[in-house]
Amino acid sequence: MVNHDPLTFQLYLERLLDFAPKLWESLQETTIMMGLGSMAAILLGLPLGTLLFLTAKGKPAENRWFYTVANIFVNIVRSFPFLLLVVAMQPAIRAFYGRATGDPVAASFPIMLISIALYARFVEQSLLDLPRGVLETAEAMGADLWQLIIKFLFVEARSSLVIGFTSAFVSFLSYSTVMGVVGGGGIGDFAIRYGYQRYETDIMYTAIVIIIVFVQLIQWLGFKLANNLDKR
Repeated sequence: MVNHDPLTFQLYLERLLDFAPKLWESLQETTIMMGLGSMAAILLGLPLGTLLFLTAKGKPAENRWFYTVANIFVNIVRSFPFLLLVVAMQPAIRAFYGRATGDPVAASFPIMLISIALYARFVEQSLLDLPRGVLETAEAMGADLWQLIIKFLFVEARSSLVIGFTSAFVSFLSYSTVMGVVGGGGIGDFAIRYGYQRYETDIMYTAIVIIIVFVQLIQWLGFKLANNLDKR
């Protein structure tokens, strides 16, 4: 009779405890990358998407040249294969930051760039989906450009903006798993390095489950917030 000797739950827990320090470190690295990507999306992607909407043809701040340049930038970054984007940015990251690999902050630069473009497009689409009456009401009330943005556009589109950010955040997490290829670390790198490459399939699947649970939690929180903000 063949002795299969399956991995018991107790042995699995012992092995997981052995890998716990590296797992915790990878989660911290992912948090850094996701945090910087999210900051870039909100601080730069949100304004860029708003300007794309406002400077389009027939909109309050119509500007053909700005819209064309910004639109090309967003399209190029979004369509660029992410792994190739990471490789192409290595010299610039090294010149600006001093190193391009082996550091979650250095690995965050490509994620920040694509997060800006990705969320900018989400923002633009959210604002384009607003009823025409929102602009007409703001104009009738004599709102200036800043008031139009803060008191009308963002207020009316707040639920959609949250949903867009939630979807973008999940994409950021997917992008962060690629960063292990260039030594960026993170939970994806942990799954590949300590799971796949060492044939530790139980450790690899544990990392995958953590990623799935994290994604589901973010989606649940994002859609719950969006529903609470939707007063229609």
